[in-house]
Amino acid sequence: MVTCANCGAKVFIPGDLPPLATVPCKACGHKLMMPMQLRQFELRSAVGSGGMGDVFRAFDMKLAREVAVKMIKKNLITDPEAVESFTREARACAALNHTNIIHIYTFDEWEGRQYIVMELADNGSLDGRIEKFQRVPELLVLDVGIKIASALDTALKHNLLHRDIKPGNILFNAENEPKLVDFGLARSTEAEQDMSAVTEGTPYYVAPEKIQREPETFLSDMYSLGCTLYHALTGHVPFEAPTVDELVAAHVHTPVTPPNLVLPEITQLTSDALLKVLAKNPEERYLSYDELIMALTLARSELLLAQSAGNLPKNPKAKTGWWRR
Repeated sequence: MVTCANCGAKVFIPGDLPPLATVPCKACGHKLMMPMQLRQFELRSAVGSGGMGDVFRAFDMKLAREVAVKMIKKNLITDPEAVESFTREARACAALNHTNIIHIYTFDEWEGRQYIVMELADNGSLDGRIEKFQRVPELLVLDVGIKIASALDTALKHNLLHRDIKPGNILFNAENEPKLVDFGLARSTEAEQDMSAVTEGTPYYVAPEKIQREPETFLSDMYSLGCTLYHALTGHVPFEAPTVDELVAAHVHTPVTPPNLVLPEITQLTSDALLKVLAKNPEERYLSYDELIMALTLARSELLLAQSAGNLPKNPKAKTGWWRR
């Protein structure tokens, strides 16, 4: 018998069902998984699946706590590059100790499949909240920006670049605390860069200098964070285009529309901070995460004051729903 996480019904799963296989809940249709014992961890339900691995909610039998277990996909266990990326993710996260970076508990192998046991953050992603609500409240966007910028600053102090900042890589735990995940593309700031390599990362959030095959620094991560916050705040990515080539060209050549011209209720300080982060020239962005955090914190303070006074600023030039492509 297992309990459906969706409706709470008690459902009997046939004993001949193989581990990790799923059956629909008879009450609501939600997929129920046959549990599997993985050393001290009991894998109880699927949380999600990405390009590299499958993630499961699990229970640590020894420490009596819920955790997440990420297992490399079966079809990738013989792919040296995939295994290296998976290993790099585990080692990079394990080296960092920050409230807003997912904590790694252990890294091991089972029947040829590598797996990472980590902190459970199953309260959705920033991407999911954008999809569900279209846009995220400004105060939450600023909170996420401040905390993820702090997390990236910690990574930078360990000479590490994340290189794939996007809404899908920011998860929330039960306390609604944002957690930065997926360091599969991370690399050292001191590593030699291959300028001829295909640009890595997600095109909607990639920095102009990466597209132009210029040296990549922490300012590239900062730009990607800016794109992520812009998307959450306005409900639109900074640039949209019918093809990938046109999209990446827009990052390099097209001026970004100020957020408060997309939505009139966005405050001026927030809009100005994001415009600076999204400067085409890296040298025109904030030159440290501390500067960015200060700007976002100031915007957050002004927003709170305006909300408490019931006097949110309006921008008369803004056109609701207007969007430059």
